Amino acid sequence: MTAPDDPQIQRKLIEILRVIDENKGAVGARTISDALKERGYPLGERGVRYHLRILDERGLTEGHGYAGRTITELGKREIEEALVQDRTGFVLTRIEKMIYQTDFDLTSKRGKVVANIATIEEKDLDCALEILRYLAEHGMGCRIKVIAGGAPDSTTPIPEGHIGIATICSITCDGILLKHGIPVNINYGGMLRFDNKQASHYTDLIAYAGTTIDPMKIFLSRKSASVLEIVETGGGLLLANVRDVPDVAIDEASMILDRAVEAGITDYARVGDSRGPVLGVPVDAGMAGISVSAGLNVISAIQEVGIPVAVEPVAAMMDYSEFETV
Repeated sequence: MTAPDDPQIQRKLIEILRVIDENKGAVGARTISDALKERGYPLGERGVRYHLRILDERGLTEGHGYAGRTITELGKREIEEALVQDRTGFVLTRIEKMIYQTDFDLTSKRGKVVANIATIEEKDLDCALEILRYLAEHGMGCRIKVIAGGAPDSTTPIPEGHIGIATICSITCDGILLKHGIPVNINYGGMLRFDNKQASHYTDLIAYAGTTIDPMKIFLSRKSASVLEIVETGGGLLLANVRDVPDVAIDEASMILDRAVEAGITDYARVGDSRGPVLGVPVDAGMAGISVSAGLNVISAIQEVGIPVAVEPVAAMMDYSEFETV
């Protein structure tokens, strides 16, 4: 007999919880069985009842006689936390989708770009804009879009009493490279060390393919970056990410990224070579590494002065024309 903690049973248990959660009232075994078959789980009513008993014992569902089962609060939490391996790679899949959707043209400076969205309280807006102007005056310019809280036409809804600040995500660079026929593998998000205003090496890396949370969000939650310190002293840690391209495309990629910097898509990009790592990050044979600073560095600077910020990296596709320099 298969044990209740068998991975296959766990998947079915989670799917049953999802079916119950998606229904407003109590759900019976027949309805659950039909829904599971549509999702690729051919489980009969008898099998469903066996799994429901396990869920009842764990306190994840509650029986209501012939009416069926409802999900408990514990069951809802189980759905949110379940099967991490199923969510591993979701971040990378989302990024790759948005890379493909990017159609920004470097010549006309028109088209869709990938956007990050940061949310702050309305009372902090003036201070946040002051920080952004300070960065721009010291060579760390950025293009942003300010989104009012409660705006009905917003791509990403912002709560009342809050303000959204959209920045152009560095993943846009990958979309531009792809648009020019250069295949890109986005590999890591990390912390890039600067000394004497020069990029030195990465101190921390998180692989996009192996995480359920965007690396930029993780580093921001840890308050790892020191953007203002870099501006003021030339040394500190910057949010950045690493991708690779075929080494035969090095020259073209360099020219494209120079133009992306001029357009305000990013403020720093460095292309390595095929002979070794880029800023300490190894790359596969026949590939060249590229390091690009993240669009969320300016948001990190806002956070560094004590302003609470909620961040959603790679949040939406937006038109480049919506962004303005500070």
